[in-house]
Amino acid sequence: MRSRPRRSPSRSDLRVIHHLRAAGVSVVVDARGAGVPVVLHWGRDLGPLDDEDLAALAAASTPAVPPSSIDVPFRLTLAAGLGDGWTGRPALQFSRRGDTPAARAARAPRLRAVRERREDRAEASALRMTVRDDEAAVTVELDLELTAQGLLRSRATVHNDGVEPLDLAAAGILLPIPARAGDLLDFTGLWARERRPIRGPLRDGIHARESRHGRGGHDNAFVLAAGTPGFSFEAGEVWAVHAAWSGDTAVWAERSALGPSTLAAQELLAPGEVVVDAGRRHTGAWSVAVYSAEGLNGISDRTHAWVRSWQAPPPRPRPLTLNTWEAVYFDQSLEKLEPLIAAAAEVGVERFVLDDGWFLGRRDDRRALGDWTVDPQVWPQGLGPLVERVHAAGMQFGLWVEPEMISADSALAREHPEWMLGRGGDLEWRFQRALDLSAPGAADHVFECLDALLRTYDIAFLKWDHNRDLLHARAHAQTAAVYALIDRLRAAHPGVEIESCASGGARLDIGMLPHVDRVWPSDCNDPVERQRIHAWTTLLLPPEYLGAHVGAPEAHTTGRTAATSFRLGTALFGSAGIEWNVAQTSEGERAQLAAWADEYRRRRDLLHSGRVVRIDTDDPAVVAHGVVAHDRSEALFSVATVDTPAAALPPALRFPGLDADARYRVAPVPIADGPRIIADQDPPWYRDGGIELPGRLLAETGLPMPLLAPEQLLLLEFTRL
Repeated sequence: MRSRPRRSPSRSDLRVIHHLRAAGVSVVVDARGAGVPVVLHWGRDLGPLDDEDLAALAAASTPAVPPSSIDVPFRLTLAAGLGDGWTGRPALQFSRRGDTPAARAARAPRLRAVRERREDRAEASALRMTVRDDEAAVTVELDLELTAQGLLRSRATVHNDGVEPLDLAAAGILLPIPARAGDLLDFTGLWARERRPIRGPLRDGIHARESRHGRGGHDNAFVLAAGTPGFSFEAGEVWAVHAAWSGDTAVWAERSALGPSTLAAQELLAPGEVVVDAGRRHTGAWSVAVYSAEGLNGISDRTHAWVRSWQAPPPRPRPLTLNTWEAVYFDQSLEKLEPLIAAAAEVGVERFVLDDGWFLGRRDDRRALGDWTVDPQVWPQGLGPLVERVHAAGMQFGLWVEPEMISADSALAREHPEWMLGRGGDLEWRFQRALDLSAPGAADHVFECLDALLRTYDIAFLKWDHNRDLLHARAHAQTAAVYALIDRLRAAHPGVEIESCASGGARLDIGMLPHVDRVWPSDCNDPVERQRIHAWTTLLLPPEYLGAHVGAPEAHTTGRTAATSFRLGTALFGSAGIEWNVAQTSEGERAQLAAWADEYRRRRDLLHSGRVVRIDTDDPAVVAHGVVAHDRSEALFSVATVDTPAAALPPALRFPGLDADARYRVAPVPIADGPRIIADQDPPWYRDGGIELPGRLLAETGLPMPLLAPEQLLLLEFTRL
């Protein structure tokens, strides 16, 4: 239930308690008095509350004064710091140099409320609270925004009202969580094995995760979630935060001996990286905070609905994409690619993407980044003949670029050595350096090169890569410049779709998502790894944004061999594609791919618009998830074994998310050679090709599963009768 429409307050409306409500979530902010506003509640909807109820809630929330503490009840404000008696980690930090009165005040600011403004719109209720420390000569605007999907966004804007520069260390907001949120979940990872979950208790002190990669990094915390003990995909209360920024970030949870527990997510600033000059201001990155009373699936419900609400009208269907990288690597020529084009068209590919190796002097990964002109030795007639062949085969053409990078061995580096980020002799990473897009002329040069390519050739898609950490304290300026460059290119070429890739999945965040159409979750196409990677990536991002490709039988990154049906079924649940030299496949394999491509197109609307449901399984070897139509008329579920199952008789598997009062026809979906089953006899319903059951029974008692061999996948479709 949403709060009633409300006008912007006049001066007499100030100093009130605000109750923001949306989609089963309440946020109550006490903005009375002269102090910094306080969040009294963020969580389950409290129902309609009048002014008297809200005043009573505020009174009931006032704590005692304990021994050996400040002499007034402690209030955890949105900008809590030393000046408020908060000795935990602050989300808002700034300083001035020297020992002036303003500099001394800035070390422990005492911010006081100036004004507030509330605006209720269809898409969100927004509350801006302005606070100031006159002695420190600083004004701060604190923004809270509760979206129609129940997602809470927050940020801080710092104004320098003084005459001396203001060094900014942090520009964020602290959010309180209740004491019962005692379990933590976040993520780590490495190249080709991103988003591995970490679980543990929230103890006294700080659990902090900081990224200094200049991008999220393969070990990015991604989401920091605190919840009731044992929370899971389907159960428990969860409070989660995410830093919506594509540079350096910090997320943390803290339990203080004072009593309060907090969550925060924000941009991580290096010392001296952001200096606010006199009369200027700096706006911090948005933090995204999500509450769910229904486990981690509830977090996804809110974030997916919010991200999808950006698209008006809805996006075009995500084309089935073939990328040439693992098919040919740098070995490019029209002669080599013509058989691949023919095979791609035969199996139903809709978009053909030429990867690294097409530009001037690029024979390997040690040179030529930055020289974004077509290599006449490899493509003597330019890319025109290749594009024509691709279009004649009925496919769109796409191209790989890495615009944020430069090779020391490149014409661009020789002409503009000052554009290489850092100093001469700095460490290289994959034999390359970062291009300083904030340097005068650098971003303009990249735009002109890409603009020329897009004007010369009919290119529908750019795979935008980013293959190294910055390793330099310029992440803020670089990230802002990247956003601006992508937006400028999209404005000039609105029909071109862009995929964000960063050595695979090293830059997946909601800060980048508004600027691109697709992301690449990992360089690993091994379905065993991809099952886990996608399960956790969809915690935040809708599946239609996640590139999911069928690789060769032997995965290039792990050497593991996987059955065709396992690879096809895994890639189906995303923005599907192929990363395999299908020109070297058998006629039977191409027929299987063609049938799978038809299945993808037939189910694409469901897969890219429905509700993602992940299932709590009793066996860690079993990964089960599905997509349920919003009207619950149909669903598609995947049951995969990523290891040897624990029991000879698998326990019944429940299927939540269906209409409890409707009956469904449940049937296996044939895919390639089907899953390998090791049993003397399958469950009768599976042997008979399906069964009809009420949704309530499917969710509560479930169905006995056939005993799948390790690394197998079973697809099941559910049709409401």
